[in-house]
Amino acid sequence: MKKLFLSIALVGIATFAFAQKKVVKSAERNFKKGELEVALEEIESALQDAETKDDPNTSLIKAKIQTKRFELDEDFAASTVSIGRSALEYFNKTLAMVDGDLSSKIGKEIVKEDLPNMPDNLRPFSRETLKIAAFNKAIQTYEDDDYQMSYEFFNLVSDIDPTDTTANFNAGYLAYQELGNSDAAKKHFNRLLEVEDYNKLNTYYFLIQIASAEDQDPEQALKYTLAAREDFPEDKTLSEFEVQLLLQLNRMDEAMASVKNALEDDPNNSGLLLRYGYLLEQSGDLEGALVQYKKAVEADPNFFEGNYYAGAIFLDRARVILSEINELSDDEWDKKAPEMSAQADGLYKDAVPYFAKAAELRPDNTEILEILFNIHTRLKNTDEAEKYNQKLIAILGQDWMER
Repeated sequence: MKKLFLSIALVGIATFAFAQKKVVKSAERNFKKGELEVALEEIESALQDAETKDDPNTSLIKAKIQTKRFELDEDFAASTVSIGRSALEYFNKTLAMVDGDLSSKIGKEIVKEDLPNMPDNLRPFSRETLKIAAFNKAIQTYEDDDYQMSYEFFNLVSDIDPTDTTANFNAGYLAYQELGNSDAAKKHFNRLLEVEDYNKLNTYYFLIQIASAEDQDPEQALKYTLAAREDFPEDKTLSEFEVQLLLQLNRMDEAMASVKNALEDDPNNSGLLLRYGYLLEQSGDLEGALVQYKKAVEADPNFFEGNYYAGAIFLDRARVILSEINELSDDEWDKKAPEMSAQADGLYKDAVPYFAKAAELRPDNTEILEILFNIHTRLKNTDEAEKYNQKLIAILGQDWMER
């Protein structure tokens, strides 16, 4: 009797297991017929059953159903992305069940190529199908100016295939430039750095900018810059970045060595000449600094900073002389003051063309307009002083001097 009961029990278990496998088969048939909701309900049941939930084919069918639902969904909404991510989740689960072996029967199904213009019943609805569908949705939403959803779809593509350079660059660009999400942008740009044989120059530019401007992390920005210079040693902009960041980090000796090295390859780079001048000025070599600032202006007459810094050197030297005049004794005053005062006036005159050009480049910069007003007032250039007075009145009001 015990044997009879045992046999009946075993038959019952086998029948139940067979029934669950029939559910999986039914889900597959309904999927192929396009009855997606019925197929989804059946496969969800199979995924809850101990007999079929760990079968990679069960998980694969769920991934395929979700892929087709994702492709057909025309809402372009967060719910659509959720379906796509569900499909990716089950592709990944399935692949894990076969130990990541893409050469296995199941593995080949996951990555099977989806050829264009194939009838639905012959299409694989593989992970490649999911990627293509997500990319198409990303492009469509971008063309519709829906940058948030375009990012979400490009992000999905990049998660399906982290080596997809187009998806990662587009996702990173949208995240940073359109959505202001620098953390998301870094995810994609850093993925691009891992892709061999990809031109990473613009990627480095973005990462340097994010580290420097958004994260306020000049050390990280310098790391990106140095890595970029290894890959692109001829890029002149990277040389400027390096010098600028070394200055920001107060690593003056390294900055000096870097700027000298960069100027050997690019002697007429106004930005590098300006930074070289700044380094010399910080070391106390004002004459050397002025030489470099003047060179920067010669290289680019419309370089605002070059004009401003050159004018400032003349101005500072004149102020030093005036300060020394104020410290003269009564006996020294008559002997030295006239000559020293003339020397200071000469320096003020030398400063005028540089500040005048700076004012021309930035006509609303009231600091420079005030400098020019004060210089011309000291030099008794009445008409010129009044010209700048009127400019300041137009910007700051009649009582600008009383501020």
